[in-house]
Amino acid sequence: MTTYKNESFKTLTSLSFAILGFLVMIFFLPDTFSSTAKIMTGIVTLGIILWTFEPIPMGLTALIILILMLIFNVAETSIVFSGFSSPATYLIVGGMMLATAVNETSLIRRMSYKILKRWGSTSKGLLGSIIIIQQIQAFFIPATAVRSALMIPVSTMIIETIDAKPGSNLRKMIVLGVAYGGTISGTAVMTAAIGNILTVELLNRFAGIKISYFQWFFYTFPLWLILIPSIWLLLLKVFPLPKEQQFFPEIESEMNDRLKELGAVSREEVRCFIILIFLVVLWLTEPIHGMHPSIPALIGVVLMTLPKVGVASWERVVKINYNTILLLSVTLSMGYTFVESGAAETISEYLSADWFMSLLQNPLSAVIVVVVTAQIFHKMISNVSTAVVTLVPILISVASNAGIDPLLVGFAAGLTCLFGYILVVESMPNILAHSTGMITQKDFLKPGLYATLITILATIIVAVTWWRWIGLLVI
Repeated sequence: MTTYKNESFKTLTSLSFAILGFLVMIFFLPDTFSSTAKIMTGIVTLGIILWTFEPIPMGLTALIILILMLIFNVAETSIVFSGFSSPATYLIVGGMMLATAVNETSLIRRMSYKILKRWGSTSKGLLGSIIIIQQIQAFFIPATAVRSALMIPVSTMIIETIDAKPGSNLRKMIVLGVAYGGTISGTAVMTAAIGNILTVELLNRFAGIKISYFQWFFYTFPLWLILIPSIWLLLLKVFPLPKEQQFFPEIESEMNDRLKELGAVSREEVRCFIILIFLVVLWLTEPIHGMHPSIPALIGVVLMTLPKVGVASWERVVKINYNTILLLSVTLSMGYTFVESGAAETISEYLSADWFMSLLQNPLSAVIVVVVTAQIFHKMISNVSTAVVTLVPILISVASNAGIDPLLVGFAAGLTCLFGYILVVESMPNILAHSTGMITQKDFLKPGLYATLITILATIIVAVTWWRWIGLLVI
């Protein structure tokens, strides 16, 4: 009874705080904001608070935001609903259906067990395997949440097999390996994280800049290759293990048993693998055929569910999480409407101070300012999608005011919003890892701070070297 009352109080407090934030924006923003811009900023504020504290389901919050934008008529109806017609939405829908189809086979589990059998018998190899498995999955399974959700049962099985005690460094290292490995797995593959897809859509819509699947990979793979060993080494150093906890011969035996349970490679697994490779080829060759990444994703869904060709039934694959679809579609609509209402332009004018403009006009200092700003912004606005659709349009507008190419600042901001390590609510992999009950918010703080600093430094290094060599950053 007491727990119910506490939950009710928290829900009521969060809802009241959100409504207060909405009203404050409407009545206390300066008159430089138009009435429409004030209302839209209030709606965004309400959404940010509700998504941060989550007193109600995230999909329900998205629906409330959609209704408010329509009731207050902050933009034309076609703009408010435009997120639902965006190719990005269909890419996520296709990706979720693909993930369901792949999970109908034993392909991902077989791959995970084989990697763990080969390298999981030592603490270094075990942590590396947990991180690497998610990087491989990123090419085939869009959305960090799905990949981490697949790893949670595997990591739990490992913890039970090696008897990692509650509160031990070994348990913390494994669970954080899932969380941080899931986060960085979205770095180099455009379809691997919702934030990446949103960034591409926003740059296309508001700056007329198109980034293909291959271009995203080309821009980001050096950063990805730096982060994988860096995060691996960081977790090993932050959570040192005694010698008796560094070797796990039982892992190989357990993985052998698991592989025996799966049996020989099935025809469904072979067909699934061929279809996935075909999809990756289509995504990589986008500059040749010109198809938006959503089209290969939908082609993949058709192939995965066709009789005799596919590996899963349509009835099973069509059962996807509509919370995610509502969240993505409404946040896109919110970003479009935020710009349409004039709110983004007004805020960008406040940021267009001479000192700030001078920093942005120097490409190197622009990267540093944008990366640090995005990290701070993401801490305040925990939901990645909301952070991207709010920050990227503002920075595109600021870039326009400064007379500089918006690609660098928009891309760097969207990419940085992906990396959340310190707070549980900063990323879905963090939330899923925390939901196991094996790790607390306190356990994220120290490694999260170091991981954030490493990521900022690594991004700057990649900017002054790789991005400069390929012409993304021009000094």
